[in-house]
Order: sequence, then C-alpha cells, then structure tokens
Amino acid sequence: MIVCIAEKPSVAREIAKILGATAQHEGYLEGNGYQVTWTFGHLCCLKEPQDYTDYWKRWSLSALPMIPPRFGIKLIPNQGYEKQFHIIEQLMQAADGIINCGDAGQEGELIQRWVMQKAKATCPVQRLWVSSLTEEAIREAFANLKPQSDYQSLYEAGLCRAIGDWLLGMNATRLYTLRFGESKGQVLSIGRVQTPTLAMIVQRHREIEHFKPEKYWILTTIYRGVVFTSTKGKITGLKAGLPENTTAEEVAKQMEKAPKASNKQAKTTQVPDLNHLREQDFAVTKVEQKSGTEAPPRLFDLTSLQVECNKKYSLSADDTLKLIQSLYEKKLTTYPRVDTTYLSEDIYARCPAILQGIVPYAPLIAPLMGKKLKKSKKVFDTSKVTDHHAIIPTGQNPQNVSLSQDEKRVFDMVARRFIAVFYPDCRFSTTTVWGEVESKDNQFKATGKQILDEGWHVVFGGRTEKSDDEGKQSEDEEQRLPSFVEGEHGPHEPKLAEKQTSPPKPYTEATLLRAMETAGRTVENEELRDALKANGIGRPSTRAAIIETLYKRQYIKKTRRVLEPTLTGIALVDTIHNELLKSAELTGRWERKLRDIESHQYNASQFIDELKQMVADLVRDVMEETRQRS
Repeated sequence: MIVCIAEKPSVAREIAKILGATAQHEGYLEGNGYQVTWTFGHLCCLKEPQDYTDYWKRWSLSALPMIPPRFGIKLIPNQGYEKQFHIIEQLMQAADGIINCGDAGQEGELIQRWVMQKAKATCPVQRLWVSSLTEEAIREAFANLKPQSDYQSLYEAGLCRAIGDWLLGMNATRLYTLRFGESKGQVLSIGRVQTPTLAMIVQRHREIEHFKPEKYWILTTIYRGVVFTSTKGKITGLKAGLPENTTAEEVAKQMEKAPKASNKQAKTTQVPDLNHLREQDFAVTKVEQKSGTEAPPRLFDLTSLQVECNKKYSLSADDTLKLIQSLYEKKLTTYPRVDTTYLSEDIYARCPAILQGIVPYAPLIAPLMGKKLKKSKKVFDTSKVTDHHAIIPTGQNPQNVSLSQDEKRVFDMVARRFIAVFYPDCRFSTTTVWGEVESKDNQFKATGKQILDEGWHVVFGGRTEKSDDEGKQSEDEEQRLPSFVEGEHGPHEPKLAEKQTSPPKPYTEATLLRAMETAGRTVENEELRDALKANGIGRPSTRAAIIETLYKRQYIKKTRRVLEPTLTGIALVDTIHNELLKSAELTGRWERKLRDIESHQYNASQFIDELKQMVADLVRDVMEETRQRS
C-alpha cells in the first residue's frame, strides 16, 4: 500500500479522487492501492526549552544561552492533532512507500518531513511537486514523481530557518525580558524577522516625528497658457539670504524692489527679479519630440499581489494570502507562495488554453486569438524560475466556482495581469519645449505626453495602471501642449509658488512589505528590486504572519491604512542596543544564506554553528552592557 500525505484535508480529497481512493475511513481515504491522509498544517514543532532539561523550565539569566546539543521535535499539544497523527503513524509504519504531497515549498517540505520522522517511517519516499491543483497538473505530477532526496536541501533550509528562529527567539526573549522587562511584569518578545521589521516602523515614525519642514519656492512662467518651470530648481530662503518664514508674496515684493543684479551677483543668488523677467519676452529655444513605449506590468509574485491588494482594496497582507490560497485550493490560480514574477518557457505553449478557459474575460482575449501570442523575455525566462513560477490563472472557468467578493477581486487582478502581458506595449509621444527669458541664465521647460496607442491599458479599462507593480495610478493627466515653433516669442507671466519639504511617508502594509522585500531600502526599479530579493527579510509566505504577530503583541497599530508603532513597540526597540537584532540589512544576510542552503551553495551545519555563536555573543554583550549601566 502506498500512503500519500497532503497538507490539508481538501487537497487530500482532490488527490484521492484522481487516484481512485474513494473509500472513506477516519483520517484517510483508501482505494486502488493508495491510502491518502493529511495533516492540518504543522502537526509537529521543535521542542521547547523545558523539554530538553528542567533547568531551562524556569526563566533564569544563569541558564542562558540555551543551546540544545541536538534539536528534537514533538507533537503540538492538541487533541485533534494527536488523533490525526496516530492515524498517520499507523498507516506509515505499514506502508510499502510514501508520497509526500505537501505544499511545494520550504515550509511544506518541513511539515511533512517532521511528521514522517515522528512516525518513524522507514519505507521509500517520493515527492509530488505541483504548481496548481487542477486534475491535469496533479496527474502530470504523479507521472513525474521525484525521489525525496532531490529536495533534501529544501528541507535543510526550512530546518535551519526553524532552528534559527528558536535560538534567537527563545534566548533573546528571555534575555531582554529578565534584564529589562521583569520589573514591569512584561515579556519582551524578540524575533529574528519580527524585531528588524518593528525597528523599521519605529525608525520611520521617528523620522516623521522629528521632521522639520523647510520652505522653498518654485519659479514658473505661463506662456500661451502653458506652465513652464525654471530649470534652476528650488529657490530656498537660505540661498536667497531671506528669513526662513518669508512668504512667496514677500519674496516677490523684495525682488520687485531690488535693483537688477549684475551678472556676477546673478551667479550667487537663486532669486530672480520678477519685474525684470516680466518685461522681457519669453522665447522658445528648442522643441523636442520623442516616442516611447510602456511595457505591461509584471506578473504577480505573492508580495506584489499583497502590495496591490492593500493599495487597491485595503486588504491586509494576511487577508490577501488567505484569499489567494483559497483560489489555489479551488483550482483557479497557481501556487501562491512564490517570489518570482516570471514564467518558465515551457508554460508558453499552454497559455492559449489558459486564456480561453477564463471565460468571463472573452472580450479581452478575443483580440489575442488566431495569432501567435507575444512572448516577452520580461515574462518568459526559465533562468528566473526556481521551484515555482509567477501566480497566474490555471485556465479553469471562475464562473463554475462559488467565490466571495474579495476572492473575485483577487482573481480579477491575477487574470488581468496575465492577459495584459500578451497585449502590445502602450505607445506614447513626449514633447519637451525649452524656452528662456533674456538669457540662458533664465531657462524654462515644459513637458507634455500624448498617448498614441493604449496597448495593454485597455485590459484595465483605460490608462489607469502603471507598468511597475507598485500599482500606482498613472499620471496621465499631464498638460497637453499646443504646437510650438523654435524662435517664437511673446509675453509671459512669471510667478513664484511657495512650497515646503514633506516628511517621509509612514508605512502602510503595502510599503512595509516592499521594505521587508528589500531589507529596508527604497527601490522603485524592478530589476534592482529583483536583485535585492535574495537579501530581503522573511519569506513571501511568512511576511504576512510577521506583520500579524506585531499587531497581536500590540507593538504596532493601524490608523486607517497607516502603520504606527505603539508606545510598547517603541520602548522595546529603544531597549535593544544590539544592532544585530534590529538591522534589516543584517537579517537580510541571514535570509540570503538560507536561500543559498536551498540552492546547495552554503552548508547548513555552518549556518547553525554561526547562529549558536551569535546567540552566545548576544548574551555576553547584553550582560556586559547591563553591568556597565549599573
């Protein structure tokens, strides 16, 4: 008998139906030589400190660091989990073979391996690897089963992640609680990813709190109804020698009263003489037209989907993960916990069938049918795909499945992104007009854009979505320029607009997810962001849970869509002087090593040894720091 073990009962039922295992038993289905059973996500976890020794049961500084000679696992104390595990254990011990049908990722591998270890399974194990739960995909995966040994590095990376979280979380939480929180009766929870994420939010909060706006002015002039902006940029009170609280009107008055500056003086001041400028004609010196294209937005990985859903529908990262996971289990979309926006090239041949299957979008798909689909390297690049490709529809008709309003919204976003990549680029023409007043020292510029062909924008109902996956609204409302001719000139009206510098924007869940992905760096360029993903903190599948943990522990709160640290969260970050615990960049380096373990480029035992040394050093440093304070 072959035992198949899935991560959820619903997935097990789909697999059993395909295998012909239709006889129902408590905790499994049977038939056609197969027994199909399931877990409920994690059934096992790493042992807690007190499971190793009674000495670690009581929280004590003298017991730190807690570093087990060998990490062990145990069943999670839960009556339902224990009952299901014993059914799995009996099946596995009598099995001729096992097929690991867990979710095709690091966490899924760890969940099932721990269950097999705890059940003391000794028979051969194969791995089922699927990117969608359609019947076709499951049948194809069963026809291409792999030895479990092929995924050993995936398991080792997951195990190292769990051990790293245990070593740092258990030791640092006890260390800081006993040193700094005990007098207040407060547990100070420290986490390998949680704490740097909180530190980013606190740092941004402080930058906003301490921000002092600076006044500046922008010189513009209106010629033939078009606003031209000075190429000199900002005019600041400091450079103009004016008081900081000077208004735009006062600046203008001072300039009108001031004598005309000499050429030498003009080079040392940014303040122009408005009266003098007004008396001179505005002359057009150059007209330049350029054609450009805008590519469709990238396909979704999990983070970009969470970002877009938060921006468009105010869905939390956790809500979006649950919704896309549900769509995956309903066979409408592919595996969701991915960090790539690319498809492998073998998917290209299946795309016409996928498009035809999403029936509600037939009017958008019709123009694509009957001709060869566009195949862009920005979409199809096997070298950018490891275990899974970007999130796309499976080709199943969503009208045949009962969906909630939010599920419909998320599916619609995934479907439209997929359709859009086969549409032509948006084509536009950019016109830039340069002009000057009296001399080259007073140059101005105006830019206008004209859409020549909306291309892929029609998929989204017009030009409303930008091609980067930030989901920003396109600034399509740029001024339309009349026809200008070099050498023309005429009267104009110069003006000074008073402005002030703005503080950094507070984090939303969308921008926090991006910051976690890039280890705190602000990166708009997609290619650069891809390069930084390897050093991001957390995994796409865990970032939502990290944010939820910060809410749960009351370290952060949400005001409308803005994330703010609570007084408790700020106090915790202020208590931690060790930068290793707070630095997103350093935590990102650990994440890189975990990815390298997965890809056979780093040794798992070396990573664990480094973590053990880091924890020992942390305990020593904090103890020394507190001795110096006292």
